[in-house]
Amino acid sequence: MQRSQAVQQITEGVIWKQLLIFFFPILLGTFFQQMYNTVDTIIVGRFVGTQALAAVGSTAALINLINGFFMGLSSGATVLLSQFYGANDRQAVSNALHTGAGLSLLLGMVVMILGIVIGPQILYLTKIPENCMADAFLYTRIYFSGAIASMVYNMGAGILRAMGDSKRPMLFLVVTCFVNIFMDLLCVVVLKMGVAGAATATVLSQVVSAALVVFTLLRLPADVRLRFRDIRMDKKLMRRILYVGVPAGLQFITFDLANLLIQSGINSFGDTTIAAWTAYIKTDALTWMISSAFGVSITTFVGQNFGAQKYARIRQSVWVCLGMSVALVGALSALVFTFRTFILGIYTTDPEVIRVGAYVMLWTVPFNFLFMPVEVFAGTMRGTGYSVTPTVITCVCVCLFRVVWIFTVVSRFHTIELLALCYPLSWVLASTVFYIAYLRGTWLRKRIAVCGMEPEVR
Repeated sequence: MQRSQAVQQITEGVIWKQLLIFFFPILLGTFFQQMYNTVDTIIVGRFVGTQALAAVGSTAALINLINGFFMGLSSGATVLLSQFYGANDRQAVSNALHTGAGLSLLLGMVVMILGIVIGPQILYLTKIPENCMADAFLYTRIYFSGAIASMVYNMGAGILRAMGDSKRPMLFLVVTCFVNIFMDLLCVVVLKMGVAGAATATVLSQVVSAALVVFTLLRLPADVRLRFRDIRMDKKLMRRILYVGVPAGLQFITFDLANLLIQSGINSFGDTTIAAWTAYIKTDALTWMISSAFGVSITTFVGQNFGAQKYARIRQSVWVCLGMSVALVGALSALVFTFRTFILGIYTTDPEVIRVGAYVMLWTVPFNFLFMPVEVFAGTMRGTGYSVTPTVITCVCVCLFRVVWIFTVVSRFHTIELLALCYPLSWVLASTVFYIAYLRGTWLRKRIAVCGMEPEVR
C-alpha cells in the first residue's frame, strides 16, 4: 500500500513548513483541550467565588500527577507506532494500534481507581486550607470518574498523530470544548451545582471526545483500522512500549511531584494566593500549549524520519524546531506579560488576587523561552525511542532541583517571589545539560545500533 500524503509531509519536503503544518493543528487542539479546565476556572471564579476557585486550582497538581504518569506510559505506544508508520510497516502499525488501545483501557481503569480512592488523601497532605477542602475532594472524585474516556481519547489522538493526522484530533477537541462550555453554564450557572457542576461538565466532554476518536479509528483504511476483536496486549510490543513509556511516565510523575510540593508551598500562603496562582497558571497556559505542541511535533517528526532512516533530516529538524519555538514562546510571553493584569481580570474580579497574580508573573513569564531546549531536545531523543536519558536529566535538573529549592531556600525565607523563581532557574539548568547531551550524539548512535538500522553517515 502506498504511503499517505500525511506521511510524505513529515518524511519529505521543506522541514520548517512540514513542522508548522503538523504543529498548528496540535496547538489548536491543545488550546481547546486546555479550555476544558480554563472554562471551569472562569465560571467557578466568577459565579461561585474565590474559595471555590482556590479549591479547583488546588487540585491541578494532583490531577497532573496521576494523569501524567499514565499518559507518559502510553506515549511509548505512539512513539513506536510513528516509527512503524515511517518505515511503512503496516502490519506492525496495526499491532501497535491494537496493543495501544488495550493499554489505554487498562490505564484508564487504574487512573480512575487511584484518583477516586487515594486522590483526596494526597490532597489532604498538600495543606489545602480547611475552607477549600470539601470542594477540592468533591471535584477530584468526579473528575477522575471520567479517566477511562480521557485515556482513550489521548491514546487515540496520539495514534492518529503518529500516522501524520494532527487535524482530526484538533477538530474533536473544538467540538468537545463547546460541549464543555455549554455544560459548564448549565451545571454551574443554571443548576447551581458549584464545583461539582464544573467537574461533571469536564467528564461529559471527555466522553464525547473519546467517542469521536474511537469512531475515527474504526473508519481508517482496512490494514490499519481499529477492530474491537483484535484489541490485545502483545507481549513483545508491550516490552518495547514500556521501554519508552516507563521513563517518560516517571518523568511526568517526578515533574508533577515537584509541582505538587510547589502547590503545597502556595497553599501555605492562603486562599488569596492560591487563587492568584491558579489564575496565573491559566493565564500563562497558552505559552505552555505552544511548548507542548512543539514537543509533540518534534517527537512524531523524528519518529517517522527515524523509521525511514533519514538521520540528517532529524538533525536539521531539531534546530529548525528550536528556533521557531523560542521565537513564538518569547513573543507570546512578552504579550502575556504586558497585558497580565487585564488577562488575570478574566478569571476573577478580586483586586487582591489580580495584584498577587501579576506580581508572581513578574518572576516567571519573561523567562518562559528558556524551557524550549528541554522540550525540543527531549522530544527528539524520545522520537528515536531513547527515553531514559531525557528522563534522568529532567528529573534531576528540574524536579530534584525544585524540591531542594523549596526545602532549603523557600523553607527558610518563605516568600512568594523565591517560590516562583525556582521555575526559571530549573529551566536554565536543564536546558544546559540537554544541550551538552544532544551535541555528544550518543543518543542517536545507540538507537541506530539497537534497532539494527543502517549506520549514520557523518
